Amino acid sequence: MSDSDKNKIDNSDSRIIPLRKSIDEIDEKLLDLINRRLLLAKEIGKIKEEYSGQVFDSARESIIIRRLLELNKGLLSKEALRHIYTEIIASSRSIQKKDIVTYLGPNATFTHIAAMNHFGHSVSFLPQPSIRDVFREVEKGACNYGVVPVENSIEGTVNYTLDLFFESDLKICAEIYHTISHDLLSKTGIMKDIKTIYSHPHAFAQCRRWLRKHLPESVLEECRSTSRAAQKATEKPESAAIAAIEAAHMYDLKVVASGIENFSRNVTRFLVIGRDEMHRTGKDKTSIMFVTAHVPGALYNALEPIARAGINMVKLESRPTKYENWNYFFFVDIEGHIEDPNVEETLAKMKSLCMYLKCLGSYPRV
Repeated sequence: MSDSDKNKIDNSDSRIIPLRKSIDEIDEKLLDLINRRLLLAKEIGKIKEEYSGQVFDSARESIIIRRLLELNKGLLSKEALRHIYTEIIASSRSIQKKDIVTYLGPNATFTHIAAMNHFGHSVSFLPQPSIRDVFREVEKGACNYGVVPVENSIEGTVNYTLDLFFESDLKICAEIYHTISHDLLSKTGIMKDIKTIYSHPHAFAQCRRWLRKHLPESVLEECRSTSRAAQKATEKPESAAIAAIEAAHMYDLKVVASGIENFSRNVTRFLVIGRDEMHRTGKDKTSIMFVTAHVPGALYNALEPIARAGINMVKLESRPTKYENWNYFFFVDIEGHIEDPNVEETLAKMKSLCMYLKCLGSYPRV
């Protein structure tokens, strides 16, 4: 049955006409309500200007979406609800102030996708060639916020991101968890045409099994990013790229195969960095870094106040200080907010037991 035949059947069925009319009426009401919401956001923006001028508030935005998820009893999925309201909130922010968000680029990298999913499409995005450049642009005020990867469920911690927090006064304003899924993309979309495959080394490692099974004779060429791989795949019809599905849209490529990664539970955690302090939501996380004396039991003593306070520690990582051999920074994530009395008291006790302690920020816990 052709599409024109289907349309004739749809249009001839009298039951559809009143339903479509009702949809049109609802759309008109939704449009009016969204615009009324934006006007209220604009008024809030004027009030904010009288104080700090801070527009992005991950705590408030987290509370809004969490409340709506609890209220939602209909057919709208959690993912769709998050996406819709991320864009509505982003539009509200852009009316108050046009934020610039920088990220580890280029376009269509997973960091870029995570940034768009978190901030929506109404902000200006600026790619950077390195994580250090992301920190630098936010520190000097050229950009309002930055998005950087910090750990992957398979590959582990992005150590360079942790190291930069020692040098920087920036705060963690939010965290983003993004599921990493790799697709095979090419100009023709035909697998038998593929002779060369481009991608980032991590992507090759995460898709090794599929490649051995389906394209064992193909030549694998490493690129600095999956986005660059997609760009190169546009230049040769006998090549392909392993990249995110969003890269197919941006570079006019066709999907040869979807979800070719070895493990389906591949998740990367990203951090939003900025100069703002985030208020408590009741479901928060606090990140700290500290240095202990190089003596037996020093780490145990430093962490004991967390256990005594009954606070859940969700991450512990160590990194060499690089200033003294065999001396380490420790990075800890705990549940709770610095504004919580028990967290504030616990960190004060820890500080008295450490040579150095720094709170990297409190922010909504995903």
